[in-house]
Amino acid sequence: MRGLDIVVKGIVQGVGFRPFVYQLAKSLNLNGTVKNSSSGVYIHLEGTNHNIALFLDELRTHPPRLSKIEEILIDPSTAAGHTSFTIQGSTFEEQAITLVSPDIAVCPDCLNDINNVNENRRFHYAFTNCTNCGPRFSIIKHLPYDRPYTTMQTFNMCPSCQSEYENPLDRRFHAQPTCCSTCGPSLSLLDHKGIPLSATDPVAKTRALIKAGYIIAVKGLGGFHLICDGTSYKAAETLRHRKHRKTKPLALMMKNLGTVRKYCCLNTKEEEILLGNKKPILLLKKKNELLPYNISFDNHYLGIMLPYTPLHSMLFDETLSVLIATSANHSGMPMLFRNEEALGELADIADYFLMHNRDIHIPVDDSVVKVILGEERVIRPARGYAPFNIHFNSNGVLAVGSELKNTFCLSKQNYCFMSQYIGDMSIVETLEHFIHNVNHFKSLYNINPNLIVYDYHPSFSYQDYLDKLSGYKVGTFHHHAHIASCLAENNVKESVIGIAFDGVGYGEDGKTWGSEFLICNTKEFKRVGHLSYFKMPGGDMAAIWPWRMAASLLYETFDDALEDVLPYYLTTKPIKPVLAMLKSNISCPLGCSMGRLFDAVAALLGFDDKVSYEAEAAVYLENLALSSMDTDCVYHYNLQKINGVWIIDYISIIKEIIYDLQNDTLHTFISRKFHNTLCAASAALCLELRKSYDINKVALSGGVFQNELLLTHLYDLLNKNDFEVFTHKLIPCNDSGLSLGQLVIASELTRK
Repeated sequence: MRGLDIVVKGIVQGVGFRPFVYQLAKSLNLNGTVKNSSSGVYIHLEGTNHNIALFLDELRTHPPRLSKIEEILIDPSTAAGHTSFTIQGSTFEEQAITLVSPDIAVCPDCLNDINNVNENRRFHYAFTNCTNCGPRFSIIKHLPYDRPYTTMQTFNMCPSCQSEYENPLDRRFHAQPTCCSTCGPSLSLLDHKGIPLSATDPVAKTRALIKAGYIIAVKGLGGFHLICDGTSYKAAETLRHRKHRKTKPLALMMKNLGTVRKYCCLNTKEEEILLGNKKPILLLKKKNELLPYNISFDNHYLGIMLPYTPLHSMLFDETLSVLIATSANHSGMPMLFRNEEALGELADIADYFLMHNRDIHIPVDDSVVKVILGEERVIRPARGYAPFNIHFNSNGVLAVGSELKNTFCLSKQNYCFMSQYIGDMSIVETLEHFIHNVNHFKSLYNINPNLIVYDYHPSFSYQDYLDKLSGYKVGTFHHHAHIASCLAENNVKESVIGIAFDGVGYGEDGKTWGSEFLICNTKEFKRVGHLSYFKMPGGDMAAIWPWRMAASLLYETFDDALEDVLPYYLTTKPIKPVLAMLKSNISCPLGCSMGRLFDAVAALLGFDDKVSYEAEAAVYLENLALSSMDTDCVYHYNLQKINGVWIIDYISIIKEIIYDLQNDTLHTFISRKFHNTLCAASAALCLELRKSYDINKVALSGGVFQNELLLTHLYDLLNKNDFEVFTHKLIPCNDSGLSLGQLVIASELTRK
């Protein structure tokens, strides 16, 4: 008889790992024990060499579907004479690491339970879950992941649930949130004043209210949604008016895959994501215009998710198959997740509240993804994806991320843990949310960071928070962090040509960068190319009013003849004061942001309004291009090498755009031609850099690369020129990926 000690590390708690081990050991006549600990799952096996070998093979090749094994440690052990295989209680070790599972969408078995009239305890029960699905990260207070350390601690299991929980052969064995209608959380329906409605079936009443055109605040897995009928123009318009959400597309939840196919184009990869266990918002190309125009206006894409909790699935019926489901907050504010706060903050938006009494410890928004170049790419990392971990040689580091689209990153023992999407840190409530989450991660993973990493931008709103932190502090440059995050995700160690295109980033010269070509690795960088600088009249005002950027570029191109070439839709703007600012160089900081160039061209092509959400003008420009006939046409561009740095001069591009406008060229064609030009110029510059630096690897990062047309066309051009191209997939290319880049740079800079 042989003895063996095994430690399995990774995401192995809350995913059915111990029952899997128990059943496998029993099937192979092996004795011993299994238990959770802070560092993983401990297994002691006793049995024949042959059966132990079969056990190890099955462990490696067919672990539980939701698990993610990082490492299996095996040590010979003395056979202690166990006569059976048992599951032991959990243990806690001070310095150990446990990987936390994200929240998991409801599984098919639990959906069958809530739709099975013979399931007395779980028929139409909104909190049905099992080992394979349900809340994880959003309800965990401490590790190890046991019920007393979650927000389910206040709900005592009934005898039937306790029996399932203790039965290793049941799929609810040690499912920490398990419950039923007898012993678990319950729903309540309230009006906008917080007065409960007498409804024997709150969900059925909610469905009726949605069909009648009302807006309902629904508490879900990680926070509240504002929900209304997705086929009603009036309901969408009311929601936009109350939420002050002028044009930003509204996310939709659809009943099933058949409903999605009715409105959207779908490929195999997209179907796989929709039907998977994460259930993010997936950006899909519209098939038609059957849904109300004011859901997404002229946007070519819809953001679609399928129901991911029993409660969400119960909101649909035969006549209700499309819901608007947007985060419950005032625009720009953090997602609401506490009942009392929701009633107070949403009383002027929601007509009714469908809430429950299972507390959410950590709010988690919906993730957003898109399939580009045949691969899933995360745009907003949240429910189902966070917390995310990656291996990198780092320990005791906190990277605080960027101001917009914030995430943060912590490291311990060569694990880097990236948070869920936090949001816009310039808002006080979001900063408080950020601090709460940082403290939770530090406690959850038992990390006391001694190195703090931040963005060099002097005006970021987390400066006061940084000043209060103890530890050695390291600043990083925004665009280097973008490329470093891409390199870390793709495990690239050597230097690359990094292309970082975005809206705002503080540069070494104190100017606003955003069109950067860098020779860099995860430690250092050299700036070797960018757009020529332009003035940004009013600074941040130029990002809010894109016509200001158009005026600036026209002034640089045509000087005092600016007003002679101004498109008619911009003639009503207060051009003269802006022109005076440009001439006298008052409040006109210099920048070379690719995002601001997109804004300027969008304004030249008809975007004459104030930006109501980030990158709105750039999205407008991309949608114009997507409406164009395919073309290889490009504008003339100039590459100049000045003081060893390559400059892409935009003057000839602007001149030719104005020429096309004066000749009534379709705006869609101009936009497509503009996209082509930037890709051609970028590829040409990479060829020059390859000659100079003998580097054949290119990494693409920055929020501008959320533009599918730009990313795919540049990727193809670089591939055709035999470059090896690295892009983001699980780490966002936008500022949500910045914290990982900051962490790896600081770790390299301070390595002894």
